[in-house]
Amino acid sequence: MPYTPITGTLGYVLSPDGTQVLMIHRNARPEDEHLGKYNGLGGKLENDEDIAAGMVREIAEEAGIECTAMELRGTISWPGFGRNGEDWLCFIFLITAWTGTPLTSNPEGTLEWAPIERLGELPMWEGDRHFLPLVFDGDPRPFHGVMPYRNGRMVSWSFSRF
Repeated sequence: MPYTPITGTLGYVLSPDGTQVLMIHRNARPEDEHLGKYNGLGGKLENDEDIAAGMVREIAEEAGIECTAMELRGTISWPGFGRNGEDWLCFIFLITAWTGTPLTSNPEGTLEWAPIERLGELPMWEGDRHFLPLVFDGDPRPFHGVMPYRNGRMVSWSFSRF
């Protein structure tokens, strides 16, 4: 059976001094499968856009800022991650420059600046703790990982870099 994932983006906006990252605390909708968790910004790709355009659009919609520079840090395949077991393929970006003033909230929750070195202390998907260090490690090579989920839980994690 062919792999037909939902394609999405996930972006991590750096503060101007590079020590913090803008995270969304998903605390606005009680029915949200991400309720209570912190996450980067992003979402599903639209039919008429490329991956970079999708990331720029999502950052504008969710944070109210315009990306002026970003780096593709990696890709992750999340088989079984969706609410109904859908597969996801996500492109992970680091937003290194932007203009505007970030929103303080959006319909998904509160936007908060978090120190990069303390991200591991935030409530988040358990799998995020495995790939987030790769987003911020400074290695110029993108990572490409697979993280299967079953019943809302991460089953395994592996990645490669070239």
